[in-house]
Amino acid sequence: MSINTISVVGAGQMGGGIAQSAALAGCRVLLHDTDDARVSAAVERIGLSLMSGSAKGRYTPEAAATALARIVPCGDLSAAIGADLVIEAATENMAVKKRIFAALDAICAEGTILASNTSSLSVTALASATGRPEQVVGMHFMNPVPVMKLVELVRGLRTSDETFNEAAALAKRMGKTPLEVRDYPGFASNRILMPMINEAVYAVYEGVASAETVDGIMKLGMNHPMGPLALADLIGLDTCLAIMEILHEGFGDSKYRPCPLLRNYVQAGWLGRKSGRGFYEYAGAEGG
Repeated sequence: MSINTISVVGAGQMGGGIAQSAALAGCRVLLHDTDDARVSAAVERIGLSLMSGSAKGRYTPEAAATALARIVPCGDLSAAIGADLVIEAATENMAVKKRIFAALDAICAEGTILASNTSSLSVTALASATGRPEQVVGMHFMNPVPVMKLVELVRGLRTSDETFNEAAALAKRMGKTPLEVRDYPGFASNRILMPMINEAVYAVYEGVASAETVDGIMKLGMNHPMGPLALADLIGLDTCLAIMEILHEGFGDSKYRPCPLLRNYVQAGWLGRKSGRGFYEYAGAEGG
């Protein structure tokens, strides 16, 4: 199977980044969201990102213009009928994702692969919403997608070798390194990362150290490029909380219990960079 056209469902930060990377790899990209303004904003962001990349010498201005021209804004999910592979990049909510997968299953051609950019939810459960579980796979891209090289490739219980290999080949074509993981809560990346972030929040909650000190220790002492609390602000504290809850529920182990301070910040609307306030304050951010 040759993947020439992909559909990206969800035009947020992750969906836009996936669309940009796929377009640079030569794919025609059908970018869909339920909000037309969100799609338009995503295309504008992609254009600016492509301009920035060409200015830094990552590719030529001509390549950037060609990539942008490959992205087709779509207000109707039915446009996915023309895709060889669909990547769902909607909110991290099982019910929402299952509805999307059921709709895609009814719309898409028989051979179309359905992939999810989920960072923690069961690919096997998502596949159960379709009549093609063998053609469902997890493709967990890292943020920011155009820069980060990893794609955590998740094989559901019934994912076929052909589907897995096609998704891996596409990831490589996009300049990424696909690494295989099994379908357990949080996969490998967030099963390791989120408890570290949660423990950093506990250190602040219990008065062990300030957020600045915790991040400084991890940067200077452990050689991390970014402290865990600054990283949590970048990811979104609501996303961090949701993943910790998935880990806690999925494994039933108290070591995954979300820190009360993390929950309080989310309840207060302090979600990190996107809201203008998390463990740090961000001038000029949306909602700040």
